Amino acid sequence: MRVLVIEDEPDLLSALAQALREGGFAVDEADSGTDGLYKATEWDYDAILLDLMIPGLDGWEILRRLRAKKTTPVLILTARDAISDRVRGLDIGADDYLLKPFNLTELLARVRALIRRAVGRPDATFTLHDVTINTVRRTVFRCGQPVVLTAREYAIVELLAHRSGQVVSKTQIYEHIFDETDDTLSNLVEVHVSNVRKKLGREFIHTIRGMGYVVDR
Repeated sequence: MRVLVIEDEPDLLSALAQALREGGFAVDEADSGTDGLYKATEWDYDAILLDLMIPGLDGWEILRRLRAKKTTPVLILTARDAISDRVRGLDIGADDYLLKPFNLTELLARVRALIRRAVGRPDATFTLHDVTINTVRRTVFRCGQPVVLTAREYAIVELLAHRSGQVVSKTQIYEHIFDETDDTLSNLVEVHVSNVRKKLGREFIHTIRGMGYVVDR
């Protein structure tokens, strides 16, 4: 899953990006409100982490403009602890609110929960046919037996499983599992899908010619 972090404090931005990548997310970064709004509206993210006190455009304005175009889940990160600020953020369109300083483990859990709610899967564990996926532990079982997947393979499985019954194009897969630092030529979606089929069975992911891939409900 791909997330955008909009934060102007360099050390915190770096720490957040590293923690999220270690947690299995593809991460884009923005250190100004202008850059953050541009990325948030031009690309589709599974979640956005937004600092309120950001230069250029503040978090309130970014959120207001974003909500005029998209419903991307937004987690506000801020040191502003007044109830009125929380209420304002939630009323403008934020989905969750986390006060600084925060625990990175809690932040990762909140991001995962935001994404699950956005796709209508409140539980961390769900089963599709003979495949069971746990999005917290990032584990996959087939017929009760653990299956070892690479980080990219797991990301594709999770994305398609979250959207089971929907056709997902190669472009959508790429945009959701690879971030702005990835080398396009080294991350061919077809190769990863082929490897997943070898491990979970060819029938797990279906190809819809000219459209993309689908996992049946």
